[in-house]
Amino acid sequence: MSKNPLTDVPFSRFDLPVPISQGIEEAGFVYCTPIQSRTLPLVLAGRDVAGQAQTGTGKTAAFLIATLNHLLRHPRTQPPECPRPRALILAPTRELAIQIHRDAEVLNRHCGLRLGLAYGGTGYESQRETLKAGVDILIGTPGRIIDYFKQHVFDLKDARVVVLDEADRMFDLGFIRDIRFLLRHCPAPEQRLSLLFSATLSFRVMELAYEHMNNPELVQVEPEKLTVDQVRQRVYYTANEDKIPLLLGLLGHMDPRRSIIFVNTKRDAERVERYLEANGFHAGMLSGDVPQQKRQHLLAQFLGGNLPVLVATDVAARGLHIPDVTHVFNFDLPQDAEDYVHRIGRTARLGAEGDAISFACERYAYSLPDIENYIGQKIPREPVEPAMLVTPIAPARRERRPHEAGRGGDPQRRHRTRSSSA
Repeated sequence: MSKNPLTDVPFSRFDLPVPISQGIEEAGFVYCTPIQSRTLPLVLAGRDVAGQAQTGTGKTAAFLIATLNHLLRHPRTQPPECPRPRALILAPTRELAIQIHRDAEVLNRHCGLRLGLAYGGTGYESQRETLKAGVDILIGTPGRIIDYFKQHVFDLKDARVVVLDEADRMFDLGFIRDIRFLLRHCPAPEQRLSLLFSATLSFRVMELAYEHMNNPELVQVEPEKLTVDQVRQRVYYTANEDKIPLLLGLLGHMDPRRSIIFVNTKRDAERVERYLEANGFHAGMLSGDVPQQKRQHLLAQFLGGNLPVLVATDVAARGLHIPDVTHVFNFDLPQDAEDYVHRIGRTARLGAEGDAISFACERYAYSLPDIENYIGQKIPREPVEPAMLVTPIAPARRERRPHEAGRGGDPQRRHRTRSSSA
């Protein structure tokens, strides 16, 4: 039996402005998750909070409701067109920033506050113009926000709410100097509401909290248990050459209507995607260098059900709130135990159930003991039966692009190129 992740605390218990309550109702929220029930009484009373909770447990709604409440109860004193955001929400990845903005649009529908979104990879001028015209809530990634800030597109003197989401990931991605730069240009901690959320509250995260927050309350929801009960975990010990046959066999006996397959390198992601397509599974590939427009198109297809399988490197392990992910495959075990938690956290979100299936192959099996030690439990082993292995159809060889032919393509062309340049 799965554990219900909701509490018996309804959102109606809180003294929230009517516009926020309307947004909560339209979002379909009735009862709080544990992190919401424990943080909202504190932040609504004006206390800073450093919160730890499992991924997918409603942290985003908690800090958005707190932000909207604070801004509505402390109206703007500057003209609306003044380029001074009153709230700054920082996220480590553009996917997470986009998702926060999407959730904020729902909750803010009746509040009338202006939202701004800033992230790298696309929309440089349009984002710049939006921020220059003035926004109440600025959501984005540190690099793009600092870029605009240094151009004096806006300033942060009126930032009365500051939110750091996925603070541990900020450290992992090397953003911490940028974070400190931005926080130093906001009002003093005593003059603002500061919220920090993280999957893990490590020493370095807490050091940041105590340095840049006003005596924050520490809220931890089941910190000793890093994986949720609704995720059915299992691991197969498999030879390297059997990973593709096993993956195809498992997918063929399941209903992979929304599955994410994690690999450790872009090269392996491309290989897995080609094998899936060759064997009748429509798949897309998401890695760090996929252009932003293509990335958003792939995610829209995945969300819409037109793309049942997404092959991804760890760029997708954080910041993607995709409902109803049925299966997560660790085709490659991650080399960092924390990444295992973030990967399997893409399924079984907010009470749903899901499966996390891992392959312990000859190359990455050494990571398994560290993962099990980190999550505090043994992952059930499953035998690899011969009937589970499917003989794969090999994908067609990828044709070389014209600009690649001179690097190992047509030898006659290489000869002509050398002759013509001689």
